[in-house]
Amino acid sequence: MTQLLGPEVLSAIGRQSAPRREIVTRRDIRKYAVATGNRQRKYLDGDEAPPLFHLSLFWEVVELDQLTPDGVSIDRLLPKFPLEKAMAGGLHIEYHQPVKPGDWLTATRTLTEIYEKTGRSGPLIFYVVVMEIVNDAGEPVVTEKTTRIMR
Repeated sequence: MTQLLGPEVLSAIGRQSAPRREIVTRRDIRKYAVATGNRQRKYLDGDEAPPLFHLSLFWEVVELDQLTPDGVSIDRLLPKFPLEKAMAGGLHIEYHQPVKPGDWLTATRTLTEIYEKTGRSGPLIFYVVVMEIVNDAGEPVVTEKTTRIMR
């Protein structure tokens, strides 16, 4: 197997984003529930956020010229990989408590793993980012582990 991952890429393991703090509003919960087809009254009334609500809450708002050709904002947490085509590799989300209107949530993302494998079509690079979301009391609200594959 060829070694694609040099020390400059591997040194990014452990890199952490600056904490990002956002408020959850009843209106945003309601809009998300309608947009995603959630029909439970607690979501439509905005009393509790539906699953996956947290994803867009912490997305960067960027100008169009700051998006990649596939419409995704550039992730500044990641190093420059020698392979460029990204694919989903897995998503594991653990909900520790419900997300409610009025909650101030803080998310911190950490690049926890980078490793290489060989697939049928050639070399692959895997990376894992863990996002920890806590409330103002420091209690865990959501833990999200995302695995991506570069080929």
